[in-house]
Amino acid sequence: MTTLLHLDASARPGRSGIDPHGSHSRRLSARFVEQWQKAHPDDRILYRDLGQHPPHPVSGEWIHAAFTKPEAREPWMHDALAESDALVDELLEADLIVAGVPMYNFGVPAGFKAYIDNIVRVGRTFGFDRSRQGLPYWPMLTDMHKRLVVLGSRGDYGYEPGGRMAQANHVEPHIRTVFSYLGIEDVHGIAVEYDEFGGERLQTSLDRAEQEIDALVGSLTTSPGITQDVAAQIRD
Repeated sequence: MTTLLHLDASARPGRSGIDPHGSHSRRLSARFVEQWQKAHPDDRILYRDLGQHPPHPVSGEWIHAAFTKPEAREPWMHDALAESDALVDELLEADLIVAGVPMYNFGVPAGFKAYIDNIVRVGRTFGFDRSRQGLPYWPMLTDMHKRLVVLGSRGDYGYEPGGRMAQANHVEPHIRTVFSYLGIEDVHGIAVEYDEFGGERLQTSLDRAEQEIDALVGSLTTSPGITQDVAAQIRD
């Protein structure tokens, strides 16, 4: 049985096509999960809405607690890390992470950035040793064979590699860098563009994205131990 962690980061509460002013990224992530459940009805689904209920941003107390060895932590430190621990526990449980992440001002929404800052945890998702030969950092999730699907939306167009706005895309490259740092290299990405333009171009982009999602669900194996030839690539 696969455990799927479904994340939504849009500030918009609804889904486009269903709710007025609904979110395209929520629409895409919901479609992926619905299609996945049709194919794998017994799989476990975890859900977290980072747009409506964003994690607390990292504070000075959080940093102090996170970089204190667990056996030396005082009670207040455990309290400071409680939310982060819950987020990390979910990530560790998940075999497949499906994240709906719209582009806000060329980057990820604040709630998703707070999520990233809470799951990048020394001793839990990455290791650190000053005396280690070579790089003092290493990923701790490498052997868990986790997969990540990033489903996005953009107001403009041409943010794919080689596109007219590729240099301004700090969403998928950022996410890929962070999760690779933790040891998650099997990454797939699909995005809707032309949101600010609307009309036929937006609808065509939505139709294409939904077709790609259906194909991606069909191509991903349920075995977390098997990666595919397209793994570790962002497709937009």
